[in-house]
Amino acid sequence: MKIPSRQTAADGMPGIAGTIRMDRRTGPLLRRLHPGDIAVIDHVDLDRSAAEALVQCGVVAVVNASSFISGRFPNLGPEVLARGGVVLLDEVGPDVFTKVRDGASARVHDGRLLVGDDVMASGVELSADDVRARMDLARGGVAAQLQSFTHNTTEFLRREQDLLLHGEGIPRTRTRFEGRPVVVVVRGYDYREDLRGLRRYIREQRPVLVGVDGGADALLAAGHRPDLVVIGPHGSDQPGTAGDSGPPVSDKALHSSHEVLLHTDRSGRAAGAERLERLGIRARSLATSGTTEDVALLLADNAGASLLVTVGTHASLDEFFDRDRAGLASVFLTRLLVGPKIVDAKGVNQLYAGRVRPWHLFLVLLAGLVALGVALAATPVGGDWWTAVQQAVSDLSHWIQGFFT
Repeated sequence: MKIPSRQTAADGMPGIAGTIRMDRRTGPLLRRLHPGDIAVIDHVDLDRSAAEALVQCGVVAVVNASSFISGRFPNLGPEVLARGGVVLLDEVGPDVFTKVRDGASARVHDGRLLVGDDVMASGVELSADDVRARMDLARGGVAAQLQSFTHNTTEFLRREQDLLLHGEGIPRTRTRFEGRPVVVVVRGYDYREDLRGLRRYIREQRPVLVGVDGGADALLAAGHRPDLVVIGPHGSDQPGTAGDSGPPVSDKALHSSHEVLLHTDRSGRAAGAERLERLGIRARSLATSGTTEDVALLLADNAGASLLVTVGTHASLDEFFDRDRAGLASVFLTRLLVGPKIVDAKGVNQLYAGRVRPWHLFLVLLAGLVALGVALAATPVGGDWWTAVQQAVSDLSHWIQGFFT
């Protein structure tokens, strides 16, 4: 992860200086950030994915109109920013978006956002210790979240029991899944590192590659062509317009894929259907209130996939709460359904040693022959054989020399 380089304020003034880049939605803002910028956002309970993207962009400070940690649950984003050396200015209020001009030079000092000597906004500057203390308090809210989760799980199972138990509504695809491993890529936690670790596995096992929303672009960036792209309400938006829930998929990824599946709501409505029609892409659809990554897993499992390898998806309880609390029931039940087949990419990287190649066997055979030769040479019979071999080689050498002379 790239660590941002802090800049001291101009003319020797105290604080951290940078150029203001602001947007109420974190997703579109990420595409306009440059190293040394000060990001102004309005993001309650900043999640880990957004925080990692901010650090990757090289921001020196993040000014939040809302609360980085509301206390409802332990979200992981603020700790990522603090570890990355980014200054956190918390709860400055929504007026910051009317008082500050995008592109202005500003500085953050002593809990204030200043342009020149004018105070544009004031809040609480959070240190790493402050973040840890607030996170400890927020963990007390997990019990309430789990109670809500129990109710949501019951409701989701009631609505989607035909889909979960009988596969009703899952379309047949042109892509062949039967008996093949499948790699499902979401542009989420550690997806770049996981894809790099799967390079040998993908090259040797030739799995079906499924990109979920922006995960299709992640596959292209890693040098792979997706076999299937599953796009949901946010992924089907035009690039540059999606909100915080997930990055949109590019036109290039849609055209590069062999097949596209559109995730719609239970009524069959999909925000991105018009975009697909405009691009000339005919997509199958699946209507469910679950998450888009769960749609990809259910489709592959129903089609007979032998193994489901996940990249960038939720892997722990903290990540469930941090990123997609509304879809927690869907994620939980889907993982129970496909449990015998599913494995996280990190597990594959640790367990998969690669396919045995012919040259591996040749090296083992050669090493065995060398060891056998050394053992025979140490015996009296072996010594006689070695002497005979040396004499034969000498006679052959003399014969060849005589032939040419």
